[in-house]
Amino acid sequence: MTSSTDRPVAVVTGSSSGIGAATARELARQGFHVVLGARRTELTKELATELDGTALPLDVTDIDSVAAFASAIPTARVLVNNAGGAKGMAPVAEADEEQWRWMWETNVLGTLRITKALLPALISSGDGHIVTVTSVAAFEAYDNGAGYTSAKHAQAVVHRTLRGELLGQPVRLTEIAPGMVETEFSLVRFDGNQEKADRVYAGLTPLTAEDVAEVIGFAVSRPSHVNLDTIVLKPRDQASATRAFRRS
Repeated sequence: MTSSTDRPVAVVTGSSSGIGAATARELARQGFHVVLGARRTELTKELATELDGTALPLDVTDIDSVAAFASAIPTARVLVNNAGGAKGMAPVAEADEEQWRWMWETNVLGTLRITKALLPALISSGDGHIVTVTSVAAFEAYDNGAGYTSAKHAQAVVHRTLRGELLGQPVRLTEIAPGMVETEFSLVRFDGNQEKADRVYAGLTPLTAEDVAEVIGFAVSRPSHVNLDTIVLKPRDQASATRAFRRS
């Protein structure tokens, strides 16, 4: 930590934008000292100044980066595993292994590495809480999305397994599974193609990053004996990963 504080510490990965940045703001509002971890440190440093928090470089796909990040955080009460994402929409027959490797490294192994590294601090806090942001893709499969849906299924299973393995320890676990949220998610998935990204949300009202952050804040702020295991949130216009109402 780069500054001492009496406030409880909340760690948010993937906090340079979108759900991560919105969650950092929400938890700071609740009185946490927020540690922001992301690759784009120019953005997290700016946000940390705004929130009186701490920005640390973090690449969840790099073991050494995770180790350095965790070593700088001696105490933590909340961990929000938000780093992740999707790349591509190819069918299995045309799967790009590099895209699959990135999705599994970021969503699955990234969550594993950070959770494993910070688990001792969360347990020793006496009231730890691990929040993992998965997706409706952790419950459903859809055409041309096997790389992402398989990664999100695996990430969710890691998190759900911990729910049993940590039984009796002072740590709560909450899985947040959003549907359509208008962030940089689709822009990354389509390799920066803004037109394709905009088409994902055309004709409907998606969730915002702030909508998801408020739900995370609600889960974290419950009394310590209350564990909200899984929260699925979707726009009113979305019924499933493949079914949505779009206005012409």
